[in-house]
Amino acid sequence: MAWVLKMDEAIESGLVHDFDASLSGIGQELGAGAYSMSDVLALPIFKQEDSSLPPENETKHPPFQYVMCAATSPAVKLYDETLTYLNQGQSYEIRMLDNRKAGDIPEINGKLVKSIIRVVFHDRRLQYTEHQQLEGWKWNRPGDRLLDLDIPMSVGVIDIKTNPSQLNAVEFLWDPTKCTSAFIQVHCISTEFTPRKHGGEKGVPFRIQVDTFKQTENGEYTDHLHSASCQIKVFKPKGADRKQKTDREKMEKRTAHEKEKYQPSYDTTILTECSPWPDTPTTFVNNSPTPAPTFTSAQHNTYSVPDSNSSSPNHQGDGTSQGSGDQLHPSATIQETQQWLLKHRFSTYTRLFSNFSGADLLKLTREDLVQICGPADGIRLYNALKSRSVRPRLTIYVCQEPLRSIQLERQDAGNGDSSNGAIYVYHAIYLEEMAASEVTRKLALAFNIPLHQINQVYRQGPTGIHILVSDQMVQNFQDESCFLFTTIKAENGEGFHIILK
Repeated sequence: MAWVLKMDEAIESGLVHDFDASLSGIGQELGAGAYSMSDVLALPIFKQEDSSLPPENETKHPPFQYVMCAATSPAVKLYDETLTYLNQGQSYEIRMLDNRKAGDIPEINGKLVKSIIRVVFHDRRLQYTEHQQLEGWKWNRPGDRLLDLDIPMSVGVIDIKTNPSQLNAVEFLWDPTKCTSAFIQVHCISTEFTPRKHGGEKGVPFRIQVDTFKQTENGEYTDHLHSASCQIKVFKPKGADRKQKTDREKMEKRTAHEKEKYQPSYDTTILTECSPWPDTPTTFVNNSPTPAPTFTSAQHNTYSVPDSNSSSPNHQGDGTSQGSGDQLHPSATIQETQQWLLKHRFSTYTRLFSNFSGADLLKLTREDLVQICGPADGIRLYNALKSRSVRPRLTIYVCQEPLRSIQLERQDAGNGDSSNGAIYVYHAIYLEEMAASEVTRKLALAFNIPLHQINQVYRQGPTGIHILVSDQMVQNFQDESCFLFTTIKAENGEGFHIILK
């Protein structure tokens, strides 16, 4: 009430005009165009410059604020999240603003912070197949990145890094006390990830997310400070301008009553606070030198179907054994349950299940999980909890020819004589892909052979000739075929070859 009386006095003294002008100046300084007083107040407030504003608003301010200089769509309903249209390959400014009050986070005063900008999927359906989606995009667009930083245009960014294995992320250091702007370019378009491409498809939405970290005592920037994101759609060049114009024309045709149900369009997009992006450094790892998505690295085990690598009794000794990490046990603690969710790509639900132990999660029925997570993720989580694996496309049985020193002697029951016949113990190899590289990888896992030491895999043919095992040969293997194999040194002395008999 006292604040209203002060405003009445200010109106009589003519001070409100100056206040409106100062706010308009702030709007111009932020690149948002000439805002009126009501427009500026409708946006999230960047800094508390006026002590007459209600004090309870001060507690709602995040330490940082990120503003993307791109207009929001006018065709978004009042209580829905904003949607911003971007042109493919065009540079858009993201202003990194220090929004701290006096005394907030004093440990970063005079120090740099690290921010990671990502473009990720908005739809839950695409989030849990993100690896496959991005691998497909990489295969169709070799050498391209989903997200780039326009370095010549950017201001105040230091030590810029782009990881070749993370095509959708860039990171940099910046000083919160200095003017900082990062200009980003998004190279993927929304219709590239639609299931059918016949023309006129509705493109999938993405998210631009910014995560900011401070430096820890050991010098690494891993202490999370703040995260914010916004929803976007990306069009071919000039397509975003046409879409924005179409939305504006549609809104102009609506009645005044209908317009009240929609948000106004702002010249800038404010990124809203969100959970930090889960730290999954192996998400886009592919160490193969060729662009083809071949399975030549043991790091692919992260995405294998549960139990797919448990192809032999000796697998327990392998460094990549999945063991108890794949199966969630009832005795798992809350922290172990969180790690299990992250490992199995359920990072979206770590906060939702933040107080669940292994026993709590295992008690949920299929219907419970579908209701909580939606049909797609609910069924996937239920199958992961029950360790339901996909049926392999091909099963073969392989045995390494035993050495005399490890042969097992069998006692002849009829005459009591000792027999020198060896017992051949076979290992079941389950192939999810009908490819030669899959055979090589599974043999290495089953028999504890370093993958990089296997040069070639041959099959012994007629008259003892060696035939190179190719994808076509694997596709013509009969299910449940049996093979003996031996190893011979390579001609150059580096590594060896495997011969299947």
